[in-house]
Amino acid sequence: MIVRWETDHDYVLVHIHQDMFGDWIFSRAWGQIGTQFGGLKHQLADTLEQAQMWLEDEATIQTSRGFRKVLEAADHTPEGQEAMRQLSLLDAL
Repeated sequence: MIVRWETDHDYVLVHIHQDMFGDWIFSRAWGQIGTQFGGLKHQLADTLEQAQMWLEDEATIQTSRGFRKVLEAADHTPEGQEAMRQLSLLDAL
């Protein structure tokens, strides 16, 4: 699952996925739209439910900061694939 929030200048993107060992990974990228400023953090969740709880917390935080959700997609959809491409570019920095 991939979820993205934006303001006029900033974004936050969350990706929940399983790695090749079956562990659940919660990846969070953030930054300024149109620049290379930002960061990327990966967290290992004990369960899918824990990762989903973190996603709910993130949604509450971003909404309270004035961000609006602009994307919620599965990994295999075209929108999800494009979001993953952007996330992998951040990983290379």
